[in-house]
Order: sequence, then structure tokens, then C-alpha cells
Amino acid sequence: MTAALFEVRRTTEQDWAEIRALRLEMLADTPHAYLETVADAAARDESGWRRRAARTAGPGAISLAAILTDGAEAGRWVGTMAAILPVGAAGARLVGVYVSPGWRGATSGVSDALLDGIEEWAGLHGDVLTLEVHQDSTAARRFYKRRGFEETGAVQPYPLNPKQLELEMAKPLRAEQAGGPRLLGGGSR
Repeated sequence: MTAALFEVRRTTEQDWAEIRALRLEMLADTPHAYLETVADAAARDESGWRRRAARTAGPGAISLAAILTDGAEAGRWVGTMAAILPVGAAGARLVGVYVSPGWRGATSGVSDALLDGIEEWAGLHGDVLTLEVHQDSTAARRFYKRRGFEETGAVQPYPLNPKQLELEMAKPLRAEQAGGPRLLGGGSR
């Protein structure tokens, strides 16, 4: 990976084709991290992808994408994170986390920039950000711990293979994060 600039921005329904491409990549790359199979996702038609994209564009959810802004790969989506507001929860839940293999790790800044945006939004809606991570996703768990998440002790069977577990992690959000979105119109690094 060479140094490149990227922006982090909120996704829209019009991004459905890019969302589809990145979703298929993530399901093929890390199938145990998601609640959908590649085959199921590939079978979804355009209207299904548009509905999926629109769900995270509403007031109770957010989806962010990291998009390269320079070089030969300008326009390529290299990461995504989303969050939802579960009914009755004390805060948001992080979902749909993925960064393309060549852009993982602290040196690229992609994961951190995406999570910064999610935490900023989540801070407007509660005082905690939670997530579920597969027991075998050790790199993801290390990243979350570096960012202040802790395992809560809550576990549940992984829906696609109940012999495996998903672990809940949570991070308290500080009140000063609730100053309003800063990067959703751009956020180049």
C-alpha cells in the first residue's frame, strides 16, 4: 500500500452499486464476521440494494465509507462502518465494519477515521457504543480494545454457526463528543 488520501463520508441510496461491491468483497474476505452469506447478498437485486442503502441514510442509522481521493485508484471504496440505534438501547450499535486488506492497520488511518465518524454520530444519540464481534476476529478485537472498547461478558451464538460465539464489546462515549458532525461532508487524511 502506498500513501494515499481518502475521504470519509456518509453513504446515500445512490451509492447502492458501490455498497454492493464492497459488501460482496467483505463477505468473501471475512465470512464469519457478518450475518449474511455471499450467495444471499449476490442474489439481491438492485431494488434490494437500494433499500439496504436507504436504511442507513435515515435518522436512526448511519453508514460511512472511506473512499480513495487520489492516485490511480481514486474513487475506490476501501472501507465502511455503520451504526444503528436499537429500540430501547442506551446508545448506538456498531455494525457492518470492513476495511479492505491493503488498508487495514493503524498506519493507513482508514479504520480510525471511520470509527471517529461513527463515534461522533453515536455521541449525539447516547452515552455508549456497543458492538458484537466474532470470537475468532482477533485483529478486530485488538483494534476495538485500542480504541477503548471492553468486552462486557455478554456472548451469544453466532447465527450462521451456533457452535461459535459473538462477543459484545462496549465503549462509553464522552459528552464532549456531542458537539455535532464535523467530518460527514468530508474528512480527508
